[in-house]
Amino acid sequence: MKLQTTIEITQPNRLIGIRSRVAFIGSCFAAYIGTRMRQSGLPALVNPFGVLYNPLSILQVMMQNPMQEHLYFEDNDHRWHCWLTDSSKNASSLEACQAGVLSARGRLFEWNPDTLVLTLGTNRYYARPNPADIKGLKGEATLVVGNCHKQPQAEFVEKELSVAEAVEALDSVCRLFPKAQIILTVSPYRYAKYGFHESRLSKAVLLLAVDEVIRKRPEQVCYFPAYEIQLDELRDYRFYAPDMLHPSEQAIDYIWERFVERWLDSETHRYLMDYEPIRRALQHRPEDPDSPASIRFREKTQEQLNLLLAKYNIEP
Repeated sequence: MKLQTTIEITQPNRLIGIRSRVAFIGSCFAAYIGTRMRQSGLPALVNPFGVLYNPLSILQVMMQNPMQEHLYFEDNDHRWHCWLTDSSKNASSLEACQAGVLSARGRLFEWNPDTLVLTLGTNRYYARPNPADIKGLKGEATLVVGNCHKQPQAEFVEKELSVAEAVEALDSVCRLFPKAQIILTVSPYRYAKYGFHESRLSKAVLLLAVDEVIRKRPEQVCYFPAYEIQLDELRDYRFYAPDMLHPSEQAIDYIWERFVERWLDSETHRYLMDYEPIRRALQHRPEDPDSPASIRFREKTQEQLNLLLAKYNIEP
């Protein structure tokens, strides 16, 4: 008796190995899956700019010169923010905030990912009009923001990307990384604030855009169906967090397993099996970290890790 719909995952253009340089950029779902990869002992760069939800914001943070002062503002508590990133790049001075964003850009391009996973949440975005026109919102919006940083809603206009605009933004990101395999995925998070019908429409725009980009770049771009796995394979509210909007930890674990089984090569599968007891040991939190037994446990775990890295010829 078949009691579950199994989503078919297409064969990737190339498999991810233990020495692959993978970067995850986009919504909170990118952070979930990227963190799972790092917890599994595999190298990954995860959301260097913080959480970003739409294709245009992802493109803007990669294209804009981070030294331009109009990209930053100081709040009433004298904290500086960058309009292109989330609050993880906040700082006590303009210079420090600029340095944080510049460092994030540098990490991404120096990482030079051979696989880039873009997780898209919505086609909606916010933009700021010309400063002189903010009160009346008369001017054309000039700056697409990655995060509104809890500033007054009157300072922004909310817009929606069309399918064509989303395709253009995603295609531009692909051109920035011509040698990388691009994995596109749509976040299963449900945007209740839009309304559930409107949230589905937003996802539909993203799905149509993803399909078009894959048609344009079949040798470079693939799709991982996280959205479909959550909605069809995990068709039950027990696979959602208490807010009934985010995937639960169990759902994230399951989607990660589906990603592993299809996208990672056989050597990496063996590595993950060998690494699993070490991963559990590294997560152990003793009651007394400074006791002789705890120190011996950490030393033994480190020794096991060094042997594993040597076995697979991985630099520490």
